[in-house]
Amino acid sequence: MDPRIEKFLEAAAFGVAGASTDRNKYGNKVLRCYLQNDRKVVPVNPKADEIEGIRCVDSVKSLPEEVKSLSIVTPPQITEKVVEEAVEKGMENVWMQPGSQSDEAVRLCRNNDINVIADGSCILVVLGYEDH
Repeated sequence: MDPRIEKFLEAAAFGVAGASTDRNKYGNKVLRCYLQNDRKVVPVNPKADEIEGIRCVDSVKSLPEEVKSLSIVTPPQITEKVVEEAVEKGMENVWMQPGSQSDEAVRLCRNNDINVIADGSCILVVLGYEDH
């Protein structure tokens, strides 16, 4: 396995920026993928109180301290804002899911020593997500 992915998965808890209440959207599937793999996960969604029975936080800045890895499932222009918050929060790892990455967001991660995965790798594939 890619060492960047191994480092990402070592975290005690994970955030999902772009978590969705719609079970057909990737923002929901990524959240459920963590749950299927018995991982502690916190959804980030400013418009929802809870997703899949888990209390949401409204921003990356509101994530608990134990969250050191962040999955991002947002459009690229939103990803850049999310990464700015991740830098402020002191996030150690960021995984931009396919379609959410932007060159500027990747550069921001690298300039702030954040382990970044933005090469088209998908956590759903790596962790073996099953849609049910």
